[in-house]
Amino acid sequence: MTFTRRGFLSASAALAATPWLDRGAVAATPPRDADIVVIGAGAAGIAAARRVLAANRRVLVLEAANQIGGRCSTDTRIFGVPFDHGARWLYNPDGNPLAKLGRAAGLDVMAAPVGHKIRVGRRNARAGETEQFLAALVRAKHAIDEAGRSKLDTSCATALPKDLGDWTATAEFVLGPATAAKDLNELSAMDKARAQDRSAALACRQGLGTLITKLGEQLPLALSTPATRIVWTNREVWVETPSGRVTARAIILTVSTNVLTSGAIKFTPELPKRQLDAAAKLSLGSYDRIALQLAGNPLGLSRDDLMIEQSSSKRTGLLFANIGGSSLCTIDVAGSFGRELSAQGAAAMVAFGKEWLAKLFGSDAAAAVQASAVTRWNAAPTILGAMSAAAPGGQGSRKILSEPLGPLFLAGEATHETMWGTVDGAWESGERAAEAALRRIGALRDSEPAEAPEPRRPRRRGSIRSASPRN
Repeated sequence: MTFTRRGFLSASAALAATPWLDRGAVAATPPRDADIVVIGAGAAGIAAARRVLAANRRVLVLEAANQIGGRCSTDTRIFGVPFDHGARWLYNPDGNPLAKLGRAAGLDVMAAPVGHKIRVGRRNARAGETEQFLAALVRAKHAIDEAGRSKLDTSCATALPKDLGDWTATAEFVLGPATAAKDLNELSAMDKARAQDRSAALACRQGLGTLITKLGEQLPLALSTPATRIVWTNREVWVETPSGRVTARAIILTVSTNVLTSGAIKFTPELPKRQLDAAAKLSLGSYDRIALQLAGNPLGLSRDDLMIEQSSSKRTGLLFANIGGSSLCTIDVAGSFGRELSAQGAAAMVAFGKEWLAKLFGSDAAAAVQASAVTRWNAAPTILGAMSAAAPGGQGSRKILSEPLGPLFLAGEATHETMWGTVDGAWESGERAAEAALRRIGALRDSEPAEAPEPRRPRRRGSIRSASPRN
């Protein structure tokens, strides 16, 4: 029996990540100056750079990886069909700017699949069992929402009802790892309660990574060019890279919270303790994908079927079957179990995927695997995790992290108070940071509306590398 996307509470919505792929890109030599330098070419960085270009100001995007997209990455080489290593859905279908831009770029953006199944052992859940699970899920969500309205920001686990019966572990997986990349005891009830509804989702047939890459392909950017030091005094603003120094009037920093606290980028002066503490309370959770190509549809599932199991432990996952009508299936593993499994390496992850399918569908399912691939976001040096997840007591950190610091502006999904963990939130945060940076340099009046025209097409410069979709 299937149940609705709203009832499922967006279990497949987590902003998972791409594995680190070294394709041997050689860094281009960036220009020596720009009005605004954007660090990071993920959704937030691309949104910020487009907004700066729309204001007719010089912008340069510095990206440490050898491709753009950040936590949005689509690959078609491994399985011959679009495989989203990272983010999979967009939200707010009515008026979503990314959906509009994607369609304008010639991509197919449509409603995401709405049917979901529950597996109980080797059979699908009966109608009564599905109703029991949904009732348990609603009660758990309501309890977390109530706890989130109190003045004390407790953990989601503390708020969880104690009598959810056989559906306890399943509800914990759906509300925690599957949607926020962390277990409930690591999650702020207040942050969870304030998250914007994500039950209505959109998908891009060519992959969300393709969409984000398409929107950034004409930007002035330098790949394989990490920022190693940022100087952000009132007198000097510049970024040091292996290719040299780039001076600016303002800097928009979109790196993940884990990278921000890792010390990979040095700051002069050092970042305030207030911001570093906020970033630490918004550390990235773990969310990875085990991709398996199965011959002959041994699972007996339909196109784009989403499925979870009635679990009794944290060793579980979310299945997305027959993606786009192909033979590709992915098993998403997250939270503490996903982190432990990912740390064991690709072979252990694939072994778990086969074992899990055999448990639910029989040994023929595991034997049908023809090809496999995994993501290991925690080991990706330019990201170091999946999505930001506020620790208990850390909900207010999102607002702190978005506060301007003179000529330095932070952006990314972690800075969005209601759409954290989503591409939508990252995109909007990038636009907000660009607006603030433009005002800082006097390029935008306070009374000027936030909505901007499409960015002008920049001149091609030999020292800038323009990325194109890797499809």
